[in-house]
Amino acid sequence: MAKRYYWLKLKADWFSDKRIKKLRSIAGGDTHTIIYLKMMLLSLKDEGKLYFEGVEDNFALEIALALDEDAENVKLTLAFLQRHGLIEIGDDDEYQLTEVPEIIGSETASTIRSRECRERKKQLTLEQKALQCNADETGCNNPQQVCRVERELEIERDKEIEGEGKKETPAHALLGKFHNILLSDAELDGLKKELPGKWEYYIDRLSVHIASSGKKYNNHAATIYKWAQEDKAKETGAGNALKKGIPDYSYSGEDSL
Repeated sequence: MAKRYYWLKLKADWFSDKRIKKLRSIAGGDTHTIIYLKMMLLSLKDEGKLYFEGVEDNFALEIALALDEDAENVKLTLAFLQRHGLIEIGDDDEYQLTEVPEIIGSETASTIRSRECRERKKQLTLEQKALQCNADETGCNNPQQVCRVERELEIERDKEIEGEGKKETPAHALLGKFHNILLSDAELDGLKKELPGKWEYYIDRLSVHIASSGKKYNNHAATIYKWAQEDKAKETGAGNALKKGIPDYSYSGEDSL
């Protein structure tokens, strides 16, 4: 099995996030921030998920053991993260660090070797063309030929960068009142276009619902579209019922009796 390397792609303004600034401002804040970073690193291979395996009496003690950190500091850090929507508790003792899925970097050892090999080949090609130019007096004194060689190399680099860019997963943003809604730029643009004047309402509505109920959804954009369709159908049904004098007893997907 090919060895894979993982890393965090923190934004330049990560420490300027109000939640991180709040975490650092409390007593022992720098220690809690380091614990949070170590938890994110520990969760990389599982896309931001941590699991309680029952080695210790509770999750806080088990994470403290894994990170070599004080259990009380870990407990306080977990309480802060949960209160600010940075960690969610799922089923089967699963804990999801909500920031991590969008900031994971990953690459196999073979991919790294292939990239380094391409760079060496490009450098060798450049050196060979330079030697060929030096061997030919006319070519060596011809600025147009030198420019042509450089232009060819630039085109090759542009093609490679463009190809790598297409392979990357679209970045997601954490939105909503509790910063727990994951939407890509394309999904957000689609909501703005198809739900003008209502997209912010639905994002906040889903954010509050997830924070209060603890439920998890595979696709936040799809959930919003579903709710919008249900609301539209409900409005249409209510309008028809009023015309006929029939009370409307329908309810939305997230309501419970």
